[in-house]
Amino acid sequence: MNISKSAEPPKLLSCEQIDRSFGGLKALNGVSLSVSRGEIFGLVGPNGSGKTTMVNAITGFYPPDAGKVIFNGRDITGIKPYLIARLGVARTFQNLALFKGMSVLDNILLGRHVHMKPGVLSTALYWWMARKEEVANRQFVEEIIDFLQLQSARDEPVETIPIGLQKRVELARALVAEPTFLILDEPMAGMNQEEKEYMARFILDARDEMGVTVFLIEHHMDVVTGICDRMIALSYGEMLAEGSPKEVITHPRVIEAYLGGSH
Repeated sequence: MNISKSAEPPKLLSCEQIDRSFGGLKALNGVSLSVSRGEIFGLVGPNGSGKTTMVNAITGFYPPDAGKVIFNGRDITGIKPYLIARLGVARTFQNLALFKGMSVLDNILLGRHVHMKPGVLSTALYWWMARKEEVANRQFVEEIIDFLQLQSARDEPVETIPIGLQKRVELARALVAEPTFLILDEPMAGMNQEEKEYMARFILDARDEMGVTVFLIEHHMDVVTGICDRMIALSYGEMLAEGSPKEVITHPRVIEAYLGGSH
């Protein structure tokens, strides 16, 4: 009798020996990692360790000098960011990239651009063709606004709302793209404890209810250890440790990188 074993979740992202330099600075040096479908994967490290450079290599903003990025079985190394977005990759940014002077709703609607199909014919025949698509896009945006509890701020100018809500708007704009892979670059920067707890809950809900695989860069170690399934730590562009959150944060090299010595 054959006894079947539960298979490991398939890999959604694999990065193989990624190198990236800026002039004489080696920002990434042979970094490899893999993210399984359906998990929340954490990336931590001190300032300047190469975390955002790793994200930019994955998303095509700064293609790697060497190595491969494999997404959903396809080599996406060096392809344009907009093409990577069309494959189901969405991201938020370390520094807020919202459009001031526009409402919360309009900022979130911009995230639907990858699903919109503008054209001369659809514009000319708006009431027969384009309006149906517009209504469907608007309906999905409203669902995400409800999901992230942004109803009270939906019509406010985005620059007038608190930083915690602005971060939530960025998350909403990423989620309305209906990604399979969501990259969050320090989504809790500048938040108080209550706002961090809300954001952590929304990230878990996005994974559990929307089936999104999450790649999380974060400085708040309590958050990373609380919601991540696996994680890696970088320092000066090199990987220090990989494994469960407990394994990584107790690794001697990680402790030394953060605290300057073994404690």
